[in-house]
Amino acid sequence: MNLSRIVAHWAGLRPSGVAVHFDGEDLTWAALWQRVEAATLRLARLGLGRGDRVAYLGYNHPELLVLLFACARLGAIFVPLNFRLARPEHEDILAHAGAALLAAEPDFYESAGAMRARLPQLRLVALRGAPAGWFDWEGAPPDGPEPVLAGTDADPVLIVYTSGTTGRPKGAVHTQSALLWNIVNATLYQDFTSRDHVLTVLPLFHVGGLCIQTLPALHAGATVTLHARFDPGLWLRDVATRRPTHSLLVPATMKAVTAHPDWAATDLSSLREMNTGSSTVPASLFAPFHARGVPVGQVYGATETGPVSMYLRAEDALRKVGAAGKPAMHAEIRLVDAQGRDAAPGEVGEIWVRAPNLMSGYWQEPDHPAFRDGWFRSGDLARVDAEGYYWVVGRSKDMIISGGENVYPAELENILADCPDVLEAAVVGVPDPAWGEAVVAVVARRPGVALDERAVMRLFEGRLARYKQPRRVAFVDALPKSALGKVQKFAVRKLVGG
Repeated sequence: MNLSRIVAHWAGLRPSGVAVHFDGEDLTWAALWQRVEAATLRLARLGLGRGDRVAYLGYNHPELLVLLFACARLGAIFVPLNFRLARPEHEDILAHAGAALLAAEPDFYESAGAMRARLPQLRLVALRGAPAGWFDWEGAPPDGPEPVLAGTDADPVLIVYTSGTTGRPKGAVHTQSALLWNIVNATLYQDFTSRDHVLTVLPLFHVGGLCIQTLPALHAGATVTLHARFDPGLWLRDVATRRPTHSLLVPATMKAVTAHPDWAATDLSSLREMNTGSSTVPASLFAPFHARGVPVGQVYGATETGPVSMYLRAEDALRKVGAAGKPAMHAEIRLVDAQGRDAAPGEVGEIWVRAPNLMSGYWQEPDHPAFRDGWFRSGDLARVDAEGYYWVVGRSKDMIISGGENVYPAELENILADCPDVLEAAVVGVPDPAWGEAVVAVVARRPGVALDERAVMRLFEGRLARYKQPRRVAFVDALPKSALGKVQKFAVRKLVGG
């Protein structure tokens, strides 16, 4: 069996029911299954099969889901790309994954075409309106053999890339079985049934957008209304008109929705529950939803954990504002102190997770130290209260979460280190009311150079996604260091108000 049975099941049981609504059009379960079958045939006749990597570059679209299910049937592996990244970053990921095919949306044709110079073996597929030399996805399938449906639940089906603390991309590999276990955990905490309706606006290249609500809703036979990109006005419009029961927002999008002029007048009564996650969420962001009678639950996890590891259910939302919740039914959680022992009650420890929805490992890094005896070491720090609810208090890693996106300082610091006018530099996150955290580059100039903020900002243009780039630059004479010469990030943060 493989993951595509989700669509096949509901296509047989409720063929005329609406599976996905996108851009004003309904896609029934029968039509969705037909598209999965057609995509399976096209991929097979393009030479794709078991173990091959199929990448996608574009906004949210039903075809992203179609490609995932088609890969599951063939035993191929789907690699959705973060469309916000710069072209060199896309090239690094495609090269690291060894992608054989890249399916792209029109807005990315120019960038994808330019990748041929570095990745000549990459087959380019145009999802709508093919440029010269590309395969037209909407055209007739090429001649060739019938698909070999070799995919099973045990096979890897998804690689989600997240930048590493060294600045190198890391691909979290998820099996079909892991996605199914994550679906079970997500369904249990949100009580999904076929009568539900999910409004998905977060990007599906993240496990947050794909795996917290979208796949679990489809598994339950519910309807998914899908937005290509987040827009607060469109979110409010569809809550009022399409009447979803659930939606998922990160802190930056929560703030955008509640700050929109239509917020006060929009009917939110269809929402049985809102959900959020990805970072510590300020209590002020919950209050507007709670005041309107919409409970906001939380989910804790990471790209590596599928992500559903802990959650705060709707019935606890008002009395435990800000808590990560309790462990998912099919997940084990430990808090481990600096000596590798379980933290005592009330003490802070690093969150370790063991669960069937964990990734199987990092692509091409089978022995990564993030795993120990089957446990994933998250790098996040938490404590447990007397009722067994977990509260995340910080991160042992230097990762910055800005607008729901992970930013790893090493990526920026490597670029700064290449600039001859920079003596030394560190990148930290500081609290920001709009983005959760803002990225700040703290730079010590070489003596005698006239390096200003604009010149530092230009170093990142075209090399990193805009959300990763610093929002400001602070200049110092020297970075604070320990007696051993190591930069003290906590002291750097204090210098810039963190």
